[in-house]
Amino acid sequence: MSDYAQPLPRGEDMHGEFYQFCKQHELRFQRCQDCGTWRHMPRESCAACGSFNWSWERSSGKGQVFSWTVMHRALHPGFTPDIPYATVIIELAEGVRMVSRVLDLDPEQLHVGLPVAVVFDDVTPEVTLPKFRPLP
Repeated sequence: MSDYAQPLPRGEDMHGEFYQFCKQHELRFQRCQDCGTWRHMPRESCAACGSFNWSWERSSGKGQVFSWTVMHRALHPGFTPDIPYATVIIELAEGVRMVSRVLDLDPEQLHVGLPVAVVFDDVTPEVTLPKFRPLP
């Protein structure tokens, strides 16, 4: 049992597949085999063309900060030690956007367009979370 106090993803359905790849330290997203659209969150059909023909493709893991908000009050007791922290939207090179955290950076140093790369945080023996670090 882990002492990790923050909420963990349930990893059900297709979300489970996403987190299985993370456990292997691979960032993968669904990609439509008909129109080429990348997507996140996982789902059965492509929002762009309606196709059910897709595969899990490996991401470069590189992107940039698209937006963020700084939390000054914990929405869950597990986040209290991290106050203040930033919840960040990362836009990856493939065009998908995901919510995550940027490590090793004070929230005041965040800016739109900050280049980042994925790192994997093995928060429990069962769960690995994708997070990001600034690129030089």
